Amino acid sequence: MSKQNGNASVNEAQGLRSGRPARGTRTGKPLLVAFDLLGRRWALRVLWELREDHLGFRALQQRCEGMSSSVLRDRLTELVFAGLLKTDEAGLYGLTHQGQALLAALQPLSRWAEQWGAEM
Repeated sequence: MSKQNGNASVNEAQGLRSGRPARGTRTGKPLLVAFDLLGRRWALRVLWELREDHLGFRALQQRCEGMSSSVLRDRLTELVFAGLLKTDEAGLYGLTHQGQALLAALQPLSRWAEQWGAEM
């Protein structure tokens, strides 16, 4: 990833917490900003893979088969700035309290998806 792209990713990630308009909207409403963040490629997968374990960059990339290192770096930057992920003293990524709360809030959707998938 180029330094210019890396800076753009950091700047965009910082906007996720500042109440700036979400992509495709003129508003900074928290739900729209959350949808913007969670709708990005691989964002939910990264959160899902960290639901039980703290993982380093390479281990996380292996679990997210097919994700490029530049996309993973972008998602991690965005999710850390958004307050959903943190790194520990060993440099491993894990969910923050807000990240855990998000996964708990998604449980009803997960149950619905399981039922929906079984009926197809």
